[in-house]
Amino acid sequence: MTDDVILQVKDLKTYFKLDEGLLKAVDGVSFELRKGETLGIVGESGSGKSVTNLALMRLVPVPPGRIAGGEVLFNGKDILKMSDAEIRAVRGNKISMIFQDPMTSLNPFLRVSTQLIETLVLHQGLDKKAAKEKAIEMLKLAGIPAPEKRIDQYPHQFSGGMRQRVMIAMALSCNPEILIADEPTTALDVTIQAQILELITELSERLGTAVILITHSLGVVAGMCDNICVMYAGRIVEKGDADEIFADPKHPYTQGLIKSVPRLDRENKQRLYSIPGQPPNVINLPDCCPFFPRCERAMDICKSKYPPVSAVGRGRSVACWLYGEGK
Repeated sequence: MTDDVILQVKDLKTYFKLDEGLLKAVDGVSFELRKGETLGIVGESGSGKSVTNLALMRLVPVPPGRIAGGEVLFNGKDILKMSDAEIRAVRGNKISMIFQDPMTSLNPFLRVSTQLIETLVLHQGLDKKAAKEKAIEMLKLAGIPAPEKRIDQYPHQFSGGMRQRVMIAMALSCNPEILIADEPTTALDVTIQAQILELITELSERLGTAVILITHSLGVVAGMCDNICVMYAGRIVEKGDADEIFADPKHPYTQGLIKSVPRLDRENKQRLYSIPGQPPNVINLPDCCPFFPRCERAMDICKSKYPPVSAVGRGRSVACWLYGEGK
């Protein structure tokens, strides 16, 4: 692991034992995150994006879930082997997370001030007065007007976009090394989505924070991510430099995702492309390429064996038989 790599995930596996069988939500995921980098994790709903990052934070509910294997090295130390006290010192302090729905992430019975101050007192060792001053400063940075007054309000007194700004202020208040943003624009209108993404980019650059951005939209990651991991059925099927992936996607699934993004530089004379079929049920999934029923270039080997991960350039890899032994 090089000096600028602050997070290294190796063969991470997270399974859920259900009545129907074993659900392999994350099945051998590996990637790296460097200082100051923004990494996008992209895929359809159910591909394993959120569970991957819940596993990084040791937030997978046990039971029915369990982390079945792998390593998560944060500055060289395996998070999965940390004691409860050690992970509490990391979670919310060194690694912070913005969840999908700010209304359910914020406690509706507590004032915003209470929730922000608690984090700063716990992780930064500030007294309540200093913590409130820091909290007001973070709300101001997050673009909330009159933060001195609004800090004492309850979450229901904020709009959806403002609640998400509170979550961003809370997540960044301890100057974390890594910020995980789990679909931070869900349920927000398009204008507010753009403002929230711009705010995350601006504050992460100002504070030197590395970002993992989880989203189902390639359009979201196009302008703000350095590297991309494309997930499907619990595995990474393609990863590499964002610009290179957009210019020359290799995996048929990545190609389908990019083709389904609306284009403003083309005349609107045909239906928007959509990938045929539905994502697979990952309970008791057979050991083959899970994308083959939806793939226009599927071969016989795709139906019987999972493809190896093949290098397709510097820092780029793809799990597809078109580039492996079956090409």
